[in-house]
Amino acid sequence: MYEHLRSRLQRREPILLDGANGTELVRRGVRWRKHGLLTDTEAVEQLHRDYLAAGSDIIRTNTFQLNPRIFLNVFRNREHMRHIGAPGLEDLAPRLLRTSVRLARQARAKAGREGTAAIAGVLSPLEHCFRPDLAPPADQARREHEELALVFAEGTVDFLLLESMNTIAEAKAALAAGRATGLPVWVSFVLGPEGELLNRESLGQAAAEMERGGAEAVLVNCAPPPDTTRALATLKRSCSLPVGAFAHIGRFSPPSWKFEFFPQFTDTEEWPPARYASEAKRWREEGATILGGCCGTGPAHIGALRAWLATDGRSVTA
Repeated sequence: MYEHLRSRLQRREPILLDGANGTELVRRGVRWRKHGLLTDTEAVEQLHRDYLAAGSDIIRTNTFQLNPRIFLNVFRNREHMRHIGAPGLEDLAPRLLRTSVRLARQARAKAGREGTAAIAGVLSPLEHCFRPDLAPPADQARREHEELALVFAEGTVDFLLLESMNTIAEAKAALAAGRATGLPVWVSFVLGPEGELLNRESLGQAAAEMERGGAEAVLVNCAPPPDTTRALATLKRSCSLPVGAFAHIGRFSPPSWKFEFFPQFTDTEEWPPARYASEAKRWREEGATILGGCCGTGPAHIGALRAWLATDGRSVTA
């Protein structure tokens, strides 16, 4: 499946990602405990199917910010977790990752898209994606990302997507960990309001580092649509890789991306599907090959992108 995707990337044909998993599941009434991967598997699988029905070429595993740290961080240390924590917490994250892959594969099979849709295993910053100051040292990040990447490789995802990376050092570590599994790797960076990485490192430098490290695409995400549009010019200047964008809509309403809280973006009505697709047209004009949706978006936004791509979106020179 990935070889077909790679050939489309090389031709700079538009490729459509899915939209948000977490915020859309919460909108549908899923209680955000353990990413819905224990108690709400039917809802998670159905959302994947809805994105495929909307026209996605790629569905992402429901694993954003899912790693052992989200459980360990609420205890004093590992010994404290073993002393008072629920049984099984130490290996819960990899078990949930395996479930996420199984649900994505089931959704793809039931949708009849096994030959036309790819599955991306999502790795993200080990700490909160909006807190680059908490990023672990690169050697430690490499070890932890490698453990997660191996789970995805065993689960036979088509490639890895490093989503919302917020420092160059952790992105390089995660990229090396991902490539060590033999899987292709795409990297996406979360933007700050200045148009650079959230820790104020240069987006251009980050893109160049990812190309040198063997990434097959570089994207920007988890910022408002206009911020995303402006960043694409920087990506195109800085590397020769295919580039892409998937923006968030609305306003971040914390607490979020902790396993006991709901991930929420409010005021999403400011960006209805038609307006979102109109901004995505500018992404294509700026050279984006890969388009999709981040927090706050849903199947209707992806459907609007697919409808536009089916009419005149392919004719835009990327």
